Amino acid sequence: MSDRTDRSRNTPLGTGRVLRPRAWTAPVRAMSRILNTEDSHRPPAASGPDRNSVVDCALYVEGVRQPGDWHHADALAAARRQPDAFVWLGLHEPGLAEMTAIAATYGLHELAVEDAVKAQQRPKLEQFGEVSFLVLRTARYCEHTELTETSEVVETGQVMLFIGPDFVISVRHGDACRLAPVRADLENTRDLLLHGPWAVAYAVTDRVVDLYLEVADQVEDDLDVLEAEVFDRQSHGRIQRIYQMKRELVEFKRAVVPLQRPLMTLTAQVNRDVPKEIRRYFRDVQDHLSRTVEQVNSYDDLLNSILQARLAQVTVDQNNDMRKIAAWAAIAAVWTAIAGIYGMNFENMPELKMTYGYPVVLALMLAISLALYRWFRRNGWL
Repeated sequence: MSDRTDRSRNTPLGTGRVLRPRAWTAPVRAMSRILNTEDSHRPPAASGPDRNSVVDCALYVEGVRQPGDWHHADALAAARRQPDAFVWLGLHEPGLAEMTAIAATYGLHELAVEDAVKAQQRPKLEQFGEVSFLVLRTARYCEHTELTETSEVVETGQVMLFIGPDFVISVRHGDACRLAPVRADLENTRDLLLHGPWAVAYAVTDRVVDLYLEVADQVEDDLDVLEAEVFDRQSHGRIQRIYQMKRELVEFKRAVVPLQRPLMTLTAQVNRDVPKEIRRYFRDVQDHLSRTVEQVNSYDDLLNSILQARLAQVTVDQNNDMRKIAAWAAIAAVWTAIAGIYGMNFENMPELKMTYGYPVVLALMLAISLALYRWFRRNGWL
């Protein structure tokens, strides 16, 4: 990965204009595109990290933020010159070239860098030498006035942390969890910052799990609305909305449930990378996560029950419709039967010579139909 980046950096598309005469530059560039399509379509890489992706870079000494606008390389060098100091570098959706340059300064593994750029990872904890790589999936509840077949209920993103002996790098993708409030709260808690980079890892993880709890509580309100609509006979809740809610719940579940294993590793007694005091804080986060996992699993079961109840109601409604159709067909059959009998061409048929035979037969058909109607109504068919 790094070799490809260096090659694209050393051979930009504009190099040919300097080394070749202007008259035959275009044919040479056209031929190079034919011979190597991949290289010809690769955009030139930036020579250094784009400062726009750096949200904040701070140097902390003995739990106190040092004044000044620090470059990430200068901050790391200053942190390594003095004890009880570390750097917190915050990034928002950096590109590959930016992360490669930062990785060269901080000694990050290329596999972790690739994961941080792609941002399509499950929650996990990996160890690369002295650097721990923690991946979190963030979640945020999307406000909506009414749950429809296309409503977005849960928005997810990712936060990735590189935790080293004297630095922590947070890489955020999406806006589901902003880290500026976390940094502000930490800077007001010097006793916690004295524990170094792992204090930042705890604070970020705690913020992510707190958002899980908020999302779970608000999702419960949506489930209550769905449940009420399903069992309200005046309402005609559509199954598509239940399926949409189930899809959103699955997305939320993918963010919450896999985080249990990394937190178990962080709170284990055999883990010597995390300070003992911080492990206690992580156990509190683990308790909150366990509560959220239980809520999500119960919501999944409840949503399945709501779906089954709605499907059962659809079946019952269809049976009711079939009974109504059968009842009206039985009433119509009386008229059809009697009219069919008197429509046969026989001379010796009863009541053919009666003066009032026609109205009598009509009255008889009407009386039988009314009797059948009352009987069907009494038995709930109509």
